[in-house]
Amino acid sequence: MAEQLDTPAKTMSVRVALRSPRRLKTEVLAGMVVALALIPEAISFSIIAGVDPRVGLFASFTMAVTIAIVGGRPAMISAATGAIALVVAPLSREYGLYYLIAAVLLAGVLQIVLSLLGVAKLMRFVPRSVMVGFVNALAILIFTAQLPHLIDVPALVYPMVAIGLLIMVLLPKVTTVVPAPLVAIVLLTAATVIFALNVPNVGDEGELPSSLPSWLIPDVPFTMDTLSIIAPYALAMALVGLLESLMTAKLVDDITDTHSDKTREGWGQGIANLVTGLFGGMGGCAMIGQTMINVKVSGARTRISTFLAGVFLLGLVVGLGDIVALIPMAALVAVMIMVSVGTMDWHSIAPKTLRRMPRSETTVMLATVAVTVATHNLAYGVIVGVITAMVLFARRVAHLTEVVDVAHPDENTRVYAVRGELFFASSNDLIYQFDYVGDPENVVIDLSDSHIWDASTVATLDAITTKYAAKGKTVTIIGLNAASSERHVRLSGQMGAGH
Repeated sequence: MAEQLDTPAKTMSVRVALRSPRRLKTEVLAGMVVALALIPEAISFSIIAGVDPRVGLFASFTMAVTIAIVGGRPAMISAATGAIALVVAPLSREYGLYYLIAAVLLAGVLQIVLSLLGVAKLMRFVPRSVMVGFVNALAILIFTAQLPHLIDVPALVYPMVAIGLLIMVLLPKVTTVVPAPLVAIVLLTAATVIFALNVPNVGDEGELPSSLPSWLIPDVPFTMDTLSIIAPYALAMALVGLLESLMTAKLVDDITDTHSDKTREGWGQGIANLVTGLFGGMGGCAMIGQTMINVKVSGARTRISTFLAGVFLLGLVVGLGDIVALIPMAALVAVMIMVSVGTMDWHSIAPKTLRRMPRSETTVMLATVAVTVATHNLAYGVIVGVITAMVLFARRVAHLTEVVDVAHPDENTRVYAVRGELFFASSNDLIYQFDYVGDPENVVIDLSDSHIWDASTVATLDAITTKYAAKGKTVTIIGLNAASSERHVRLSGQMGAGH
């Protein structure tokens, strides 16, 4: 649906966008659409966290504006999110708002420290199947989040949602001058006001603020007891926020065919949470649904759209709150359904693709989707997906190791060749591959076609040598490459008998 512009995405910058009326218009309108979509989400997440709606709305404003300046991924939207709300809800319920804000500030510090220590580099260990599961789970969560707005509602809501969907499907075929989601929101709101339609609106979600956010230092005792209370929540916020933000940044990289600075994005999220906490916000991270609206639906590519999303959000809820409150939820539901459809990787679940894909890859994708949907937490799904991928990879590689009887130079010598990668999963069975009773006095184990990766393998080789020694036989290990030899010399004899 995104407008095709003359300036390539790879060379796009704020300076270039400001000099291009077409690009600037796209960025401005994208920011407006995202701001409208942020309002009910921020209110809903505030309710989940057990705080006043203003806390979520102010958090979304400060997060978006700050990350637009310090973040590493242009056009990505950060705001109050459901994942963060779920993490902080117990703290808010038990200890109140000030402890929540203190936890947000500590989480920001932790994110900065972790990012400077190189946590972003861990993204290389996230396989493609986990990314596909992440995207598909996201699509499902975005869709299911709309269901409460479609259940036990006036019958008029359903045709309004259908009209909104038709506008967003058909309008881009005619013109892309104005984002279709914005047109759908404006037309459905106008119809609701003109015909006095009795349908749920944004105002029903919670009270909108009427003043600007103000500087706030949490009124908590600065003691170790306070730290012990907020530290677990702050660490969970920091990790969940970093994981979701880095995964979203990678997703936007793929969509836009550009590269972003993940380390900068990580510490940028930390700074944004510090700013948010100092203005009394509930904290947040990258917001995947709104990012998809901004990048995939509206065609935004620069920091302008992110910055304006925050500015428009504040202006709308503070200056035009009475008008914004009239926006029917049906319009926003239609927008999010379109985001859900556009986010789903339909190719990955096509029967033809599933038949060709190795079972292990499909298992990893399904595990990621299942855990994410069950917990409503993308971070948990990604963690389980990565662990599943690692276990299946270790299991697959372990079967590639073999022991072969290759030579008998004389009647007192037997040569074995060990082939494959030797680590804990493959070397544990290695001890059972030798004939300790039937072999001659001298046994040679040739490791020219293998590599020692860990201490478990060294312990296994020691155990093999010990078993032969118990039979009065000697073992000579040859063919070690430099790294394997260094590891073997350093650890051999230090691991215990093992077997």
